[in-house]
Amino acid sequence: MAKGVISQFIEKNYLHFNAAALVDAAKGYEAHLASGGKMFMTLAGAMSTAELGISLAELIRNDKVHAICCTGANLEEDVFNLVAHDFYKRIPKYRDLSPNDEWDLMENGFNRVTDTCIPEGEAIRRIESHILELWKAAESKGERYLPHEYFYQLLGSGILKQYYQIPPEHSWMLAAYEKNIPIIVPGWEDSTLGNIFASYCYTGDLKPSTMKSGIEYMTYLAKWYLETFKNGGIGFFQIGGGIAGDFPICVVPMLKQDLEMDEVTFWSYFCQISDSTTSYGSYSGAVPNEKISWGKLHTSSPSFIIESDATIVAPLIFAYLLDK
Repeated sequence: MAKGVISQFIEKNYLHFNAAALVDAAKGYEAHLASGGKMFMTLAGAMSTAELGISLAELIRNDKVHAICCTGANLEEDVFNLVAHDFYKRIPKYRDLSPNDEWDLMENGFNRVTDTCIPEGEAIRRIESHILELWKAAESKGERYLPHEYFYQLLGSGILKQYYQIPPEHSWMLAAYEKNIPIIVPGWEDSTLGNIFASYCYTGDLKPSTMKSGIEYMTYLAKWYLETFKNGGIGFFQIGGGIAGDFPICVVPMLKQDLEMDEVTFWSYFCQISDSTTSYGSYSGAVPNEKISWGKLHTSSPSFIIESDATIVAPLIFAYLLDK
């Protein structure tokens, strides 16, 4: 398929520095898929609240993303946006807010993420009652699930359709559910619904064991990697840093070094979009070569780093991959 106007613009104008890295990374991603490889994507920061789902969902539906690792916030905030978009509040001049302005937002039920405020009542509380039913139902039957599996149950039930306020095709979680791709959510407790689940455990209304743990996520990821890597390898496309990237990339040295599975291949492609610069001890800002010494990448693994704003860069790369 011929490339569209966005792709042509990028190829013509993005010739140097981070712009050129963007084009190289996109072409490397495309080549990896063309060779039969699969792509693993990680989402840190507030990508869901930034409405990355508009472009990411289409990428998932077109089989260009095969598994995702995200923070608990990104897992839930895509669904918050799905059911409460009309109630969000944007504050373009957020840098000018005083502590009293922030307090007023809190008292009015708005939780600020940079220039966007999530409406607690319409988003968080709207979902809480429905997912609580799923947690309790699982516990009553002695069943346990991973955090994303409860979300898949919630989306699959259709109970949230009455609240949809964006086109469903703009939700990456809906696309992931429809494709049934694996989602890894390390440190899920560090999220709004994770805090809510902990509160029910504190009161004795739920047991912590009803929610599967991070160790179980690592073993879940290990099984998926072993089932997937043989046909062209698996690439690693990292948006931001933090646990969303740090946790899953370690599955390769775990399999190769701790389980002594020499046949397992390294990550076959690597790209990170981040504004975190290289500094002493900063893993989020480390150059890809550092990962070679940890047994995550091979010297032959194509690797790219784009030091820029992911909310600008990622949709452009996705557009290129979709031939737009």
